[in-house]
Amino acid sequence: MTDPAAPSEAEAAAAASEEEEVAAVAAAVAGTSTTLEVAAANPLRDPRDKRLPRVAGPCVMVLFGVTGDLAKRKLLPAIYDLGNRGLLPPGFSLVGFARRDWKDQDFAQLTHDAVKAHARTPFREEVWKQILEGIHFVPGEFNDDGAFDALAMALAEIDQTRGTGGNYAFYLSVPPKFFPVVVEQLKRTGLSDAPEGSWRRVVIEKPFGHDLQSAHELNEITTSAFPESSIFRIDHYLGKETVQNIMALRFANNLYEPIWNRSFVDHVQITMAEDIGIGGRAGYYDGIGAARDVIQNHLLQLLALVAMEDPTSFDANSLRREKEKVLNAVRLPANLARGTARGQYSAGWQGGEKVVGYLQEEGISADSITETYAAIKLEIANRRWAGVPFYLRTGKRLGRRVTEVAVVFQRAPHLPFSKDDTEILGQNALVIRVQPDEGITVRFGSKVPGTAMEVRDVSMDFAYGESFLESSPEAYERLLLDVMIGDPPLFPHQREVELSWKILDPIEEFWTTQGQPEPYDSGSWGPESADAMMQRDGRTWRRL
Repeated sequence: MTDPAAPSEAEAAAAASEEEEVAAVAAAVAGTSTTLEVAAANPLRDPRDKRLPRVAGPCVMVLFGVTGDLAKRKLLPAIYDLGNRGLLPPGFSLVGFARRDWKDQDFAQLTHDAVKAHARTPFREEVWKQILEGIHFVPGEFNDDGAFDALAMALAEIDQTRGTGGNYAFYLSVPPKFFPVVVEQLKRTGLSDAPEGSWRRVVIEKPFGHDLQSAHELNEITTSAFPESSIFRIDHYLGKETVQNIMALRFANNLYEPIWNRSFVDHVQITMAEDIGIGGRAGYYDGIGAARDVIQNHLLQLLALVAMEDPTSFDANSLRREKEKVLNAVRLPANLARGTARGQYSAGWQGGEKVVGYLQEEGISADSITETYAAIKLEIANRRWAGVPFYLRTGKRLGRRVTEVAVVFQRAPHLPFSKDDTEILGQNALVIRVQPDEGITVRFGSKVPGTAMEVRDVSMDFAYGESFLESSPEAYERLLLDVMIGDPPLFPHQREVELSWKILDPIEEFWTTQGQPEPYDSGSWGPESADAMMQRDGRTWRRL
């Protein structure tokens, strides 16, 4: 007789399959296999199952400019955080290249200090030891052929000892003027040529040129060494969870998309405000300015995500196609003097401290006309957005640090209330908070408790920190992992870059004829001309 308590053959097979799946996932979390390998361990598992982690395969990350601020504050901590989350394989190697007479242990110490100071996840000795085993350093100048020959030899040795299979990601964390020489050195040494079965990728930080022509030239140099599919242009805002959530908010819900158009939206405000000055970035910032530094990339990318039509899928080509359509439909104000504003911060008080003006910053010429504040009005010539203005603003030394997208809706066409009932009622708005308090706020009118019919603004808040147990990964964690996996949707294509410059170049050319930017006090919300630009349209900037 069959024991009724004994498992059936099907149950036993299912249990065995579950054990194999658990073991496979555990191996992935330990960093020993890719997502595809985990899925392959259980052929019944749907490879689209989001519970399976995306783990980078064997590779080397080569960082140029490892002594810079970006590497120390963002890149090195992000690599550690990926390792701490089990998303790097044991053979992962990190190679630093810089103009220092260092040994491997010197670079390891810099990495250790950066991780301890800036990592998002807790420091664990076992994770650090795993990363430490793959740390190497190559000293040299960017124009030193011998240094790049030594880099090629070091990478070949790492392939042999660490099993990285010739897979290299080159991260150019260097000033844009050095991009061409580094790319040409990678081409000369053959490091940009991927042998069969391996890959080579290059990561370029913004700005991608300083105008349309220079963006063309930079692209020609880069594509002479790497195919377009191997070029990853980093805009770290696209790696932020809240920015990615714009697509989820719009296309996964039926609540907002029906009113996401000219019939209901009055205008859109996109703001990136900083409370800091230029710090030690005078050499980079002067001559670049707020519009090139922020609007050309971050804010126009946010505009594209807010305004684009729904893509057929979230693969890179579909996303880029819809963003390009929107950017191609952007129209500038007919009168740039009335539809733009620029300013330059002067001395004032910031956070209880007296701060100097831009012209008094170290390394800045006393007659510099570089703007530290920029605001522009744009429109989109398509059926969805015709007649809806998009106001973009960014600035340094403003009242507080905040980045947000505010979709402001039209007022109700008929209000059966007296003027007194709604005198303090504003316009409905949906505000996407990108930083620092990631989340979404919906502002609408509600009756004030009492016997009178008084309506005023109230808000409903969604905060990432309150709704999810896991804190949001740093943008660079997501983007570095995407580079190593070879997943490009969050990286702008060259066509997006060129379309953005086509929008900004005429504004920059106009500003060069206008002399000195308007001064504004540090700690304020920018120049009066920016407020006047809004007032001419019967609108005001949101209070932040």
